[in-house]
Amino acid sequence: MESVYTIVVPDTDVLSCVCGTNDNNLKLIEEHLGIPVFTRGNELSVDTEDVSLRQQFRYIIDRIVDEVCDGSKDSGDIITSVLNMEKRADMESTSILVPGAIKKVYPHTQHQADYIQSMRDNDMVFCIGAAGSGKTFIAVAEALRLVLSHKVSRLVITRPVVEAGESLGFLPGDLEDKINPYLRPLYDSMEMILPRETVKRLVEAEIIDIAPLAYMRGRTLNNCVIILDEAQNTTKEQMKMFLTRMGENSKVFITGDITQIDLPKKVVSGLVHATGLLEGIEGIGFLRLTAEDVVRNPLVKKIVKAYENEQSNF
Repeated sequence: MESVYTIVVPDTDVLSCVCGTNDNNLKLIEEHLGIPVFTRGNELSVDTEDVSLRQQFRYIIDRIVDEVCDGSKDSGDIITSVLNMEKRADMESTSILVPGAIKKVYPHTQHQADYIQSMRDNDMVFCIGAAGSGKTFIAVAEALRLVLSHKVSRLVITRPVVEAGESLGFLPGDLEDKINPYLRPLYDSMEMILPRETVKRLVEAEIIDIAPLAYMRGRTLNNCVIILDEAQNTTKEQMKMFLTRMGENSKVFITGDITQIDLPKKVVSGLVHATGLLEGIEGIGFLRLTAEDVVRNPLVKKIVKAYENEQSNF
């Protein structure tokens, strides 16, 4: 067996970010793996026949390259995050590889890794999390994996249409034009994972079905994966209606942020009610993501933390 294992990083700017100033990042990787990392041209290599070390090396480099290509600038922070995660859990087993995807989807935090594992272990999963914590994006990625690897035949994604500050009746266009702004974020999530043309083709073939929650009434959804997004804006009756759409060989993922409820005062959120009612039932998973799981601009994490701290003081 060839003892040298090599990864090629063709983009020299990306390679420079991976290595860091004076190869400081490579030194951290060497310390983590316990073996030297060699550079030659655009190649990074380790000299080992240990399969697990090779897998760790591949995972670490792939993750860093993905982060850099996504626009992350601080490679030191990236290295620290990736190495900490790699220590704490088997991140490769909870990564999401969607057939035909632009890139592999990795959990950035332990909670996100737990979320992915819960979706694989349970037929129904509730995920409550702050803005930017990845709750919808990860659910969409796992759902696309299930559909495009032929585990289920369709993906159904829905959201409640709640008028917060501006009435639908006053928005321009026909019904589809009025509803589209509510559903656009779901398309955005899919287009971060798959090429836009692929998403369009799947929607046209009705393999992906995106519709307001009101359109779910009366349906039985067999052999599919169903996502209810913005679930904090459902009423108790809407949540019950949605949960009872689940048919044979189906999975259901429910996501929401209970700090952003747009329902009228005195109307109980269906997400809050369902969490209290259903938690503890076997086969239903519950995950809570926090400010620590926010993966948007670092300012978003600070903003979310500020609001969490304010709530904890009441």
